[in-house]
Parts: sequence; C-alpha cells; structure tokens
Amino acid sequence: MKHNFPAPFPRVNALRQIALLGLFLIAGAACAQSGKPAAKPIPVTVPVLLLSDIHFEPFWDPAKVPSLKAANADKWAAILAPPASANRQQAFTAFLQKCNCGDGDTSSVLFDASLKAMSDNASGAAFVTVSGDLISHQFRSKYFTAFPQDTPDDYSKFVKKTIEYVVDTLDAQFPNAPVYVALGNNDSDCDDYLIDAGSDFLKDTGVEIAKNFPAAERKAAEQTFQDEGYYSVSLPAPMQNARLLVLDDLFMSKGYKTCAYKPDPQAAAPQIAWFGKQLADARAQNQKIWVMGHIPPGVDLYSTAKRGINVCNGGVPVMFLSSEEMTDVLAPYGDVVQLAIFAHTHMDEMRLLQDDSQIPASQIPVPVKMVSSISPIHNNLPSITVAQIDPSTAAVVDYRVFNSPDLTGNSKVKWKEEYDFHKSYTEPDYTSTSLAKLISAFAADPGATTPDSTHYIGYFSAGNASSIIRMFWPQYVCSLSNYTKKTFVACACANTR
Repeated sequence: MKHNFPAPFPRVNALRQIALLGLFLIAGAACAQSGKPAAKPIPVTVPVLLLSDIHFEPFWDPAKVPSLKAANADKWAAILAPPASANRQQAFTAFLQKCNCGDGDTSSVLFDASLKAMSDNASGAAFVTVSGDLISHQFRSKYFTAFPQDTPDDYSKFVKKTIEYVVDTLDAQFPNAPVYVALGNNDSDCDDYLIDAGSDFLKDTGVEIAKNFPAAERKAAEQTFQDEGYYSVSLPAPMQNARLLVLDDLFMSKGYKTCAYKPDPQAAAPQIAWFGKQLADARAQNQKIWVMGHIPPGVDLYSTAKRGINVCNGGVPVMFLSSEEMTDVLAPYGDVVQLAIFAHTHMDEMRLLQDDSQIPASQIPVPVKMVSSISPIHNNLPSITVAQIDPSTAAVVDYRVFNSPDLTGNSKVKWKEEYDFHKSYTEPDYTSTSLAKLISAFAADPGATTPDSTHYIGYFSAGNASSIIRMFWPQYVCSLSNYTKKTFVACACANTR
C-alpha cells in the first residue's frame, strides 16, 4: 500500500504559525477531554513478493530440449529466447502423448510474462518468497521420454539445472532483494514425493538457494538444507529483528518415500525438532518470525470429498501431512509467528492455526496465507501476490493479487489486479485478529451469500467461475481454522447431530 503524504506547508508569517499551533493544541485537548482515542497511525510499509508453484516446463519446445541438456543453466535464457519452433505445438502434443503426461504448466513464454508482471507490480520488493514446486509435473516421465538411454545421474543434473535456471532468473529480476525458496513435492531428483535426506541433490540445491545469503548465515543454511531442505535466515532491512524459517515438508507429507520407494515415518523428526528450537529461541529473543513451506497442514478437503468420505459417519478425512506434529509445534507460537506461507493447492486461500491446548501464551493464532500459482494447470489464471509489510512488526498490512489475462502468457495485455485484501474484505490487516473475524463471518453464512463469502469463492481459483468450494462451503470453512482431524470433524458435523 503506497501512502501519499502531504507536501510541506507553504511559508506563512509568524502570527499565522502561532494561530495554527494554538488550534492544533485546542483540538488535541478537546479529543483528550472527550475520551476518544487518537486515530491509529497508518504504518509505513514495504512491499514483498509472494510466488508459488511456478512449475517451469523446459520440455515445452521439444526442439530446444537437447540444447538445454547440453548447456549450463546460465546459457538457458539465450536458448529459450528465440521464437518457438515452427512445429512446436504439434511436437509437444506428440511428446506428451508418448509419455502419457498432462499439459498446462509454465512455458518459457508464460514465465517471461510473469517476470514482466513482477517488474510492473513488485519492482521495489524488499524480498521475494517462493513456496515450492519450481519444476513441472511428471518431470521424470518427460525427461526419460526425451532421453530414454540416460542414467539417473543425467536426470539429476537436468533437474538441478532447471531449478538453478528458475532461481537465477528470479535473482536477476530482483538484484537488490533476496529470493527465498522452499522446495515442493515435485522438486526432487528422484520423483514426485520421493527424496533422500542428506543427498547430493539437497547439498547442491542448498548451495544454489543460499548463495546470496549473508556470509554469517550461509554455511548453516547450506548444512541444514543438505540435511532435509530446511533453513533459517534473517529478513533484510528495513525488517527489524525478523527471521524466516523455511521447511521442506515433503518429508512430513502423507505420500513421502525415500528414493528407494520406502516409507520413513521418522524422516521429519530432526527437522521438526530443529523447528521447535528455532521458535523457542525466537520467543526468548523477542524476534518476529515468518514460516514458509509448500504442503499446508490440515485437511485436504478436495481429496476427502472426491473419495466420498463421510466424516460424520466414521470416515477419516484426508490430511495433507502424515501427522499433526509440525503444526502442533507451530500453533502455540502465534505471539512470535506473524505469517506462515504455504501453497500446493494452486489456489488463493486463507488459514488460521489455533492451538487446542489453550496454553495462555498461545492464545494468539497463527495467520496463514496459501499462495496461488503461476502454473495454470488447474485452469486458474497465473498469478502473483504483492504484500505490504510493517517492517517493525513483520505483520501483513495488506496484499494484492495480480492475474494474467489468459492461461498462456501470449497476451500483450498487462496483468491486472484481481483484488486488494483490504478493499475487498474491509479488514485493517492480514493478522490473526482479522482472519478470526473473517472466518467467523464465513461460518455464519452457510449459504455463501454475503459479500465476504462471495469474494472468497470468486478469488479462490482466479478466472475459474465454477469454483468447487461453493458445493461444500460450510465444510470448507471448517477446514480454515481446524487443522486436526478431531476439531475438523467436530466442526463439519456440528449441524448433523
């Protein structure tokens, strides 16, 4: 939010200055005597760019893929820049059919269009967050369709180069702002939902992601990233005494397996222990924290509904994560965590994490923003989110979402603002207090008829008017602030008993 302050007063004579001062003092005294509190000052904010689910598609122009494979990542821009091959569409369609892969992720054309939108709407960002899934879906199938004789090592190199290209391109777009990246379930050199702790892939990717971190923090970030893709880093000035904790919650997901396709229920334990210590240390040091991961905590309502699970008749809802351990650690720190960022669904969503244990220090819930995707694979318009942050508190004062005019990025029309949080919901900020008020209003509107409810449903999937959440709005609202199976079922079934 840009604030336009008045120009300095023109010069006036001394008597007029004294008169103006007297009027100011009288008005101030009157306000004091009336008992009315002074208006809350509007904080001076800084912009921050929130991105997610880029899902860059290097196979979009099959004729260029051999050149991409042969070149280092710093040469990819020159390879991708020329116009697409004359038969690109036919070749790509045939390629997808051959590997039995879906279409719809982010082409180089769309990625370039998104970079232009970032330049137009977030050029002064203090920092950038990318909450996972940098590479396209079914990446392994596509690669070995293109190069059937290659080895797993060849594949690993190509995955790392693709991630490097995306990260370096964002770094170049924002030379004066750090870019912080979390890995998603697709970001692996094994396959979707498969990754090994301590791998060379995590080691090399950690070096790439942490390369511009402050020297005093870089080595520790590289080490923890190699362990399981997580790290801590201080947020840059003008942010004050604030840190970002990044998780690789693939290790916590219900679908996680090692690269040998073996489940490991204890894989996330060291990361969760580290996370709890970081939060406790932050509280002791009066730090303000942002948390970022990819896969959100709580109920996967879409999968629950798709499978026809009746949670009010003994059915167990599908959860995004394998357990509630990470969220149990996070939820009591609403006094410390000013924002938690997740993504994965590709949709624009809100969440509120409330601690069920009712510990006095944890009465403040944790506000969560689920960032919508650049990838249009679910027929959603590609989007970016620009937030305005109070640097003294690290709280989100406002945010705006900007959408592409189409799914492809071919249009020369500028990306347009879809909505402004403050204007749409008339809340003063994106904090736990405002979210609690909004979610309560949603719950009181089971028919989704109020402006707040219709706004939320309309913004959920940009450009897709047939939003699926309208079909089960009351149950969806229960998922916004009930991250455990127990509390979700109690909420969803409250009116059926």
